[in-house]
Amino acid sequence: MRQLFDVIPHAFDEAEIAEIFALADKSALQDGTVFSTADNAETLRKSQIAWLSSQWLKDRLWAHVQRVNDASFGLDVTDQADMQFTCYDARYQGHYDWHHDVHWSSQDEQDRKISVSLQLSAPNSYEGGDFEFEEVKTTADFRAKGTLILFPSYLRHKVSPVTAGTRYSLVAWFFGPRWR
Repeated sequence: MRQLFDVIPHAFDEAEIAEIFALADKSALQDGTVFSTADNAETLRKSQIAWLSSQWLKDRLWAHVQRVNDASFGLDVTDQADMQFTCYDARYQGHYDWHHDVHWSSQDEQDRKISVSLQLSAPNSYEGGDFEFEEVKTTADFRAKGTLILFPSYLRHKVSPVTAGTRYSLVAWFFGPRWR
């Protein structure tokens, strides 16, 4: 059955989440950026990020992507991926306003096809910071630690401002031939 997104509760356990934090600790956090050159680009996103490179992590995500893509999306996608550890902190009202993950003006031969977001924080460790889709209304629980959200990269989404505490997530994008 075709659907716009899928949610997998408890996709990653505490030990795997701890390993993701250990990977992130090996990299210096930097300011998150956006594709846009619009005047408001710097207010679109406030977050700290670290790019991760890990075969076991990519393989774990890829297994979920393959299963969900076969059942729900039917996109031409490969196991090529970029993975990003993200920190949204209330001290700077961390957020990422409405956006999609496809870099439409890229000249690369591959486009982001499937986006994934893994919740790394306990839901009571922060306030605000809700993950939302623009065109899809749902009651799905996106806040539970270890929850994985998968969706086509063209679907607009956001993370609302964190008003207390810190929200951590892992986002990844799996690529395929250019959209046409």
